[in-house]
Amino acid sequence: MASRRRMLLKVIILGDSGVGKTSLMNQYVNRKFSNQYKATIGADFLTKEVQFEDRLFTLQIWDTAGQERFQSLGVAFYRGADCCVLVHDVNVMKSFDNLNNWREEFLIQASPSDPENFPFVVLGNKVDVDGGNSRVVSEKKAKAWCASKGDIPYFETSAKEGFNVDAAFECIAKNALKNEPEEEIYLPETIDVASGGRAQRSTGCEC
Repeated sequence: MASRRRMLLKVIILGDSGVGKTSLMNQYVNRKFSNQYKATIGADFLTKEVQFEDRLFTLQIWDTAGQERFQSLGVAFYRGADCCVLVHDVNVMKSFDNLNNWREEFLIQASPSDPENFPFVVLGNKVDVDGGNSRVVSEKKAKAWCASKGDIPYFETSAKEGFNVDAAFECIAKNALKNEPEEEIYLPETIDVASGGRAQRSTGCEC
């Protein structure tokens, strides 16, 4: 049991197009920021090794496109997530108003076993823009929304300047870890093909 494979923690980043999801992910994983905006087509993911309480984990961070037309791709990306990150741009009220839609969308697509307690983390990004003068979503307003949804952790970030990004992802990793069941679904090393398809045993997934 000691040689058990390194645990994979799957994290999904959701939010409107242009709020900085890809930039946050790149800043955390690669320490890079680009001013060039490129819409993510479908989905993309990056991985990062994280250490927590003397154990190594692989954080797999999925970036799903913000445009509505890609939302139908959802189920495969959302299934098996251990934590969901909801991102808004503090300078764009609509991106904040849509957080609820993204949260609902995630719960529908991922259908976690315990939706009431599934870990979400909310990031208010782009706090650096215009020295903070153009922000329209106050920290108080964002925190009130998070409190109303079961005390979701909230972080204000700047992907551009790297502000609070590590702290946010540390919280994300810890929450993902708490959600990961102690007895992970066991995937056998080999499948006996001669068993006449017995491997099709239901895993509880009705897809």
